[in-house]
Amino acid sequence: MQRTDRRTLLKGGLLSIAGMAGMPSLSAAVEQATTPYNRPKLKITEVRTAEVRVHGYQVHVHIHTDQGIIGQGESTDAAQGNVPLIRSFARMLIGQDPLNIEAAFERIRTSGVFAGAQAGQYVTALTGVETALWDIAGKALGLPVYQLLGGRVRDRVRIYCDSGEREMIPGDERSLARIKQIQDLGFTAAKIDIDDAMDPARFDRVNWTASNSEIDHMLAKIAFTRENYPRSIDLAVDMHARYDATTGKRVAKEVEKFKLLWLEEPVPAENIDAMREVRASTSTPICCGENIYMRWGFREILEKRAADIIMPDFQKCGGLLEARKIADMAHTYYVPVAPHAVTSPIGMMASAHVCAAIPNFLVQEWHWIDSLDLWRNFVKEGEIIDKGFIRMPERAGIGVEMNEEAARKAQVPGTPWFEPVQTGRGRG
Repeated sequence: MQRTDRRTLLKGGLLSIAGMAGMPSLSAAVEQATTPYNRPKLKITEVRTAEVRVHGYQVHVHIHTDQGIIGQGESTDAAQGNVPLIRSFARMLIGQDPLNIEAAFERIRTSGVFAGAQAGQYVTALTGVETALWDIAGKALGLPVYQLLGGRVRDRVRIYCDSGEREMIPGDERSLARIKQIQDLGFTAAKIDIDDAMDPARFDRVNWTASNSEIDHMLAKIAFTRENYPRSIDLAVDMHARYDATTGKRVAKEVEKFKLLWLEEPVPAENIDAMREVRASTSTPICCGENIYMRWGFREILEKRAADIIMPDFQKCGGLLEARKIADMAHTYYVPVAPHAVTSPIGMMASAHVCAAIPNFLVQEWHWIDSLDLWRNFVKEGEIIDKGFIRMPERAGIGVEMNEEAARKAQVPGTPWFEPVQTGRGRG
């Protein structure tokens, strides 16, 4: 009887996939990859971008290779202005091996030390590129990205629903309908916002120190929402880093009775001592970090015990491997990770690969409830969330592919759609 080992099975499966995809050059790459002590010999040939606006601004990145494999990535929030940065990165990518992801990341990051590579748009642009490189690596090796990040510790990723643009107004029929919709979709956790620039009780358009009446309105929103969800649905509350420490401490204390999943950024996360002061004043779990970049940004938050939960955005904080490093660092402090996420199914699925691979994952955000039709058609695979969970795919790479016909409905007017941004060869 002929012996079939794991390498033979993997090789046969990969060749079958490549054959079905009609890419003989990819078949050749796989043939070479499955030969002992070899791996795919790939080179980056092009980097292209497209810009969309749904819940905020996103840039999609396509990295092309000489073997026909195309990697997809997505960056968000600080993504406006990413395209010129990605064009400059392309010069350091073209001609390089896309499987050397850490080397590419460090080459681009360190070259930008004086160009803003510590945070913001630079790191956000690099995140989209890095994610696309992971997609290439998974496709080239025939493995899901989570397998390359250490393997999965869970086969599905819990998702919470941000209520979207619908304010939770006590007794309001539209608010009640939104609560019912979230329940009908099967989510086991939800989040509402309680910061309101138009609150009639506000006395100052600039200073966000909340009055007694404002805080009463916040508490009424939370009470209304909590009463209309079953206890089996966890509730998180977001203050969007608008307030000062005085208000943050007052609200955190007042909401203890609701046993929230967390209170999010009652003060801006930039002042870590102020965040720590709020956390020390309450039993309400404090969550922060959606606008913090790379592991260096989270170091002091963790060292000073300023948050009970951190929420890096994996589509802007530095990429999937950087997200893994942040999560591992948090794990040493027994701090769970609940990623901020406002991206398309491509970015959501990319983030989910990290969530599937880290032990200290709590729950991942979803913020497209106001754009359901676009969400369900954005990728060829259709809906990726089932009853509040993303089940991790066995497909290679990130596991979803953009449906460009649907995605172009959200294209930012006047911007290019995956046109080449660099055609020359990069430096060695």
